[in-house]
Order: sequence, then C-alpha cells, then structure tokens
Amino acid sequence: MHRQALLELLDRYGARHPDEVETVVRFRDFVARAAACFERHLAEGHITGSAWIVDRTGTRVLLTHHRKLNRWLQPGGHADGDPDVLAVALREGLEETGLESLEPVVTEVFDLGIHPIPARGDDPEHFHYDVRFLLRDAGSGDYIVSEESHDLAWVPLAELGQYSDEESMRRMRDKCAAYFRTA
Repeated sequence: MHRQALLELLDRYGARHPDEVETVVRFRDFVARAAACFERHLAEGHITGSAWIVDRTGTRVLLTHHRKLNRWLQPGGHADGDPDVLAVALREGLEETGLESLEPVVTEVFDLGIHPIPARGDDPEHFHYDVRFLLRDAGSGDYIVSEESHDLAWVPLAELGQYSDEESMRRMRDKCAAYFRTA
C-alpha cells in the first residue's frame, strides 16, 4: 500500500505529540480512506510536503512570502503522486529557495497542518494536508527568489511574530527552539 509509510509516520508523530491528537486522527483518516491522497486532482484535498528550513545553528528559519496566498510561510508544495513526503519536502524546499543543498535534521515528521486553500480559477476550495519536515541548509545560505514567491527571508526564531502570527508557525518555532536546545 503506497500510503503505509505515511500512516506509520503519522502514528509515530501522534505518539510523540499526544496534544495534537485531533489533527493526527483527522490526517490519518484522510490518508487511510483516500487512495488518491497524493494527487492534486483529488477535489477534497491532498498531501503536501513542507520544509521548515533552519540555518546551521537552528536559530533562523527561511520563510517565503508566498505569491498566491500573500503570507509568510515555510516552503512546500504538492506531492504530485509521490508518497515519499520527505522527498517532496526536500524537492520543494530546494525548488522554492534556490538553496544549494538541504539535509534532514531528523527524518521523522516535524509538524502537521491541515489548512483550507481558497477557490481559485477552476480549482474549488480544498484542504492541504501538510506534512512538515525539519531541514537544515547544508550550503552557503544564499537563496534565490522563485516565481512562486514575492520574497524570501532568513528570520530569527525570536522575530517570527513580525512575519506571521499563525498558530502553526508559532508551534513550529517552538518545536524548533526546543529541538536545538536539547540536541
């Protein structure tokens, strides 16, 4: 079953984050019942992979000012049929930032998010079931703004609130800070 690896990642994430049980259950239920969950044509929603990219010290995160959503977010995108969500996050992170190289800090899921995407053109409103991974820049840190972004910025974790006050962004900031305090 092409969804089994993701279901196992979700189970391990749920065990590590019992405070996020509602999100994990909703996410897991979607993956278990929707055989086409990795395909963007699935009208109700689909899997996306995102990259929470930190610098070598883990004190700054690279954010993109998303062109379509007009918000500061972590880079990421559609799985487009690829059930390897870590590979999706790595691919999207490189494509959207122009960084030379990324490496996983850990290969387990860093965070989960389920968010509505507004209707646009022929695409109805739908959900992105976003699997997020903690990645580290393994190169120079020099980025290139792609056509998918208005801008990119290395943001100190302590200053994230100047870019976004979204709960999921704060949650990832806090997880990142805790990881690098204990790593």
